[in-house]
Amino acid sequence: MDPNPRGPEEYGHDGDGKAPRPRPSRDPLTPDFGQHQPAQARTVRLVVGEHLLTVNPVDGSEIERRPPGTQESEPPGRRTPEQRAETERAARPPAPAGPARTPWPLQGRQDEREQLVRLLARGRSVRVTGAPGSGRTSLLDLVAEDCEDLAPDGVVRLSGFGRTASDLLHDLFHAVHDAPRHRPGDDELRDLVREIGAVVVVDDVDLGGADLDELLDATPECAFLLGADPDAPAPSAESAVEEVALAGLDRAGGVEVIEQAVGRVLTEEEANWAGDLWFESEGLPLRFVQAGALLRQRDRLRADADAVDAFGVFEDARPAGPVEAAAGAGEAEEIPLPSLGEAAAPAPLLAARLSACARATLRFAVALGGEVPHQAHLPALVGDTHADAALGELTACGLVSPVGTRYRLAVGVRTQLEAAGYADDAEARARTAAQHYAWWAGHPSVTPDRVCAEADAVLAALAAVVPATTRPDEGEEATAVRLARTAAPAFAAGLHWRAWESALHEGAEAARLAGESADRAYFHHELGVLALCSGDLDRARSELEASLTLRGAIADKRGTVAGRRALALVADASGDIPGLPAAPDEETPEPRQEEPAPPPRAVQAALPSFAPEVETLVARREPSPPPAPRHRAGLRGLARRNLVAAGAGALLVAVLGTVVTLGATSDNDAHNPSDRVGVNPTADAGANGDDPNADAPGDGGTSSDTGGATSRPTDPGPDGTMGTSDDPSPTGSPEPSPDASGSPGPGHGGTPSGSPRPSSSPSPSSRPSSSPSSSPSQSPSASASPSASETGAPTSTPTGGSSHSATSSMSSSPGSSLTSAGPAASAGTPAAPDEVI
Repeated sequence: MDPNPRGPEEYGHDGDGKAPRPRPSRDPLTPDFGQHQPAQARTVRLVVGEHLLTVNPVDGSEIERRPPGTQESEPPGRRTPEQRAETERAARPPAPAGPARTPWPLQGRQDEREQLVRLLARGRSVRVTGAPGSGRTSLLDLVAEDCEDLAPDGVVRLSGFGRTASDLLHDLFHAVHDAPRHRPGDDELRDLVREIGAVVVVDDVDLGGADLDELLDATPECAFLLGADPDAPAPSAESAVEEVALAGLDRAGGVEVIEQAVGRVLTEEEANWAGDLWFESEGLPLRFVQAGALLRQRDRLRADADAVDAFGVFEDARPAGPVEAAAGAGEAEEIPLPSLGEAAAPAPLLAARLSACARATLRFAVALGGEVPHQAHLPALVGDTHADAALGELTACGLVSPVGTRYRLAVGVRTQLEAAGYADDAEARARTAAQHYAWWAGHPSVTPDRVCAEADAVLAALAAVVPATTRPDEGEEATAVRLARTAAPAFAAGLHWRAWESALHEGAEAARLAGESADRAYFHHELGVLALCSGDLDRARSELEASLTLRGAIADKRGTVAGRRALALVADASGDIPGLPAAPDEETPEPRQEEPAPPPRAVQAALPSFAPEVETLVARREPSPPPAPRHRAGLRGLARRNLVAAGAGALLVAVLGTVVTLGATSDNDAHNPSDRVGVNPTADAGANGDDPNADAPGDGGTSSDTGGATSRPTDPGPDGTMGTSDDPSPTGSPEPSPDASGSPGPGHGGTPSGSPRPSSSPSPSSRPSSSPSSSPSQSPSASASPSASETGAPTSTPTGGSSHSATSSMSSSPGSSLTSAGPAASAGTPAAPDEVI
């Protein structure tokens, strides 16, 4: 639909050998020898709840948080009475082209009219139930005119055709408030509509039960006048909505409607024919309007026949119809009345007597599922400059009915026309309408509000051409994809989100059939943005991820940036920040059980000897259990792990510092027995208990020094250590003692009977187990010294070489250390290999 089609000469392929002529420039001062610049894409910025939405028809819409304190954060203002009147007038269907027609008086509805006005004046909501064609819409229009001064916000007209409760609340908000680019959130919307006081007239409502209760509860200051079909869902018992049912007209009322349509009094034959029609139609006013149109056409045919018979000059202008086959020219009195079957289904007969433009308009309406295009589009669709007058013909015949701001085929008309062959070229008509709407919706002079007013016809054309979409030729674009790409941004900018969503779904399907990956990525991106605005985060994430996958395949960098920004906003709204643990609502497993680290020796020495949990003689260290699987538990879990790691590190540093300190100061004893051991000591020096170190005066006390208790070896404990019978504490208890070596002195040791006495050369690290005591009066509890706890020596030390042998075996074992020792030193016997660590 480019107004300036490019020919072959523009690319030097004109075939005559001449150079292409430059295109004349619009501005003589700036000659343009190249192609004209395409129109820039129109971007519209909207306020959607807590977000700012920038509708971008090229790369995809962009959404961001609405910054506080900006102009967009200001509350919308109310419309003035003049603006409300203009809005109320725009909510009515457009008047047909041609001379204005006097509205017909409503027959047989005066009682219902007065009842509805009384109920609305008391603030009650009423639902008018009537079958299609019962005159329900005309009655609502008259009642709305009677209630203009009842409410402070006047009368608000809405269309309930295919609308939900949320859609009606948004429509009510925009009808009262001046907010053309603002779509409030759910909470803000309810706060705003709660203050509206108006008489709201909603026709073609298909709500009931909880949905209708939601609409009524959100607007406590409004009185609703609802129009619904008898098969619509009923209101709940708690809604307190009054019901007014419309019955059919009586026979006299039906005859009056026909006489108003014809403009004269009916003859006796016509009156009888009208009576038969009243019995068959159950008194629906629409049937009498169509019957009056049949009689009016019959009168016109008779008048045309009389004119042809009198002058003979209008014979070529006589319309062709089925009546001509039964009645010849000049025989007007022989034109019969329509049969009862033709009066029951009058659409084919009425259409046959209309103009060619009107019949073409009916074919387009059948192809679009009953939607009649706006009269401004009829000249372009039909191809006749006077085709806009066709709407007036269809309205006068009762073939179309007003629905909101547009017209649709009346009830039953579409089925009758399809049976008469008006749907034979429906596919071609729908394709023509789709091409026209694709060009029109993308034109720079067309506003989004105008596109939204024609939304139903555009969506009908789109739905009709999508199933027939195929892969286009090289350099071409599928009609359905082009229509969806141009109409969807207009619907979004016009805040008609139901139409926006429908266009995006149809466009995604058309792009899939056409094999257009870039268009599919765009439609999925828009669906994700729409879901994000609606609060459906899961759907938004899936749509945006699908869009990013398609854009990554075609290397669309700008579209990828827009998609990642929207996906980051989804992650922010859901709490899933990339790179951090999962949301804290996940079930946190049991904490990891780690083996506690042993306390430092300084701490162990200060602990009481009866605490078994601080035992420092560890015979065998079991391997730590495998760590439990880690689960992310949010920022708190991350901080907790960091704290545990820091504490473990500090504890390890303290332990290592203590060990190093004790190791450095362990050789500062001036009376260290190892310094007094000769190079070649006698192997059996202590065979008879005559240890020269033990006989030295002052080296130890007698049995009376310890209360007469004699130490004797006992059986190994559970951990492989040896203790004494008079000491209830474990061997190697960290009780301090003033004695330098912790040995009780002579007379307290001895070699157990039957124990072998190995002979080995002493190592430099071996020490005798006896040392002089610093005080002869030491308590029994102070018999252990730090050296005893370090070497694991018991309180009773064997005399002679047994001491050296035990010490040598311990020092030569590979597992000896400052913190662990074998049990052999406790009794002076060599330790077994499996008992030494």
